[in-house]
Amino acid sequence: MESISPYIAQRVSHQLALDGSLTDPAWQKALKTPRFADMATGEPAIFDTRSAVLWDDENLYIGFWVEEPYPTAALTERDSLIFKENDVEVFIDGGDCYYEFEINALNTVYEVFFIWRDAYTKGSRFDVPEFDLIERNALTFGGNFDRTEEHFWRGTHPRGIRWAFLDWDFPGMKSAVKVDGQLNDRSEVSRGWTVELAFPWAGMKHLADGRSLPPKDGDTWRMFLGRFQKLRIGNDEVQAAWCCTPHGVYDTHLPNQFTPIVFSDVVVG
Repeated sequence: MESISPYIAQRVSHQLALDGSLTDPAWQKALKTPRFADMATGEPAIFDTRSAVLWDDENLYIGFWVEEPYPTAALTERDSLIFKENDVEVFIDGGDCYYEFEINALNTVYEVFFIWRDAYTKGSRFDVPEFDLIERNALTFGGNFDRTEEHFWRGTHPRGIRWAFLDWDFPGMKSAVKVDGQLNDRSEVSRGWTVELAFPWAGMKHLADGRSLPPKDGDTWRMFLGRFQKLRIGNDEVQAAWCCTPHGVYDTHLPNQFTPIVFSDVVVG
């Protein structure tokens, strides 16, 4: 497997006030990712999408710049299936678990916490009330292709099944969205939309996997930074999948393919 280029996340000297606009000088000076590429083929995406990661002792900050001539979003209920419409996504790998976050242009959020079934054993760190399989109504998940005949029960990933906690909310997470143009209006062309996220380190105890919170200079975490976009081609509609680090297949649930995020003590700018 080819090596995956890391992204360097720099520090911010002040806590960011989220409004979704990404106009804070820290965001303007932040190291942006390359233009997102097709998740499977690696070819450049049709619309420009870039992201940036910043941090301080309290929060992990993630910003997205999304080019979209006709921004659309309809879902308003939290934990709706946001991936069914246009969105941007963040996955954070925690070794034996990982977290999925999705958001649309209406600032509607979808979250799931996954624990690999082979890591969920009696007496393990996941054998706690917060992840009680019965009380939390956990579901099994085999991956994006777990309903094909050959991989019906366990999916295609070597680790197999994950427990999915659909009611898990990231403690203290904050999000903001700003549309540069008109939402749900095809009468004029818009520039797109921006997303600003803050994930408190205090809420990452399950994802830390023995790592320091906040990270130390040089620590590496793996994260997925991606976007799903519906495209009209004649009378047909297809959904494109674009991301920072292509996976070689249309499957977001591959932590080993997530982008390595290296945390640096260098202050942005």
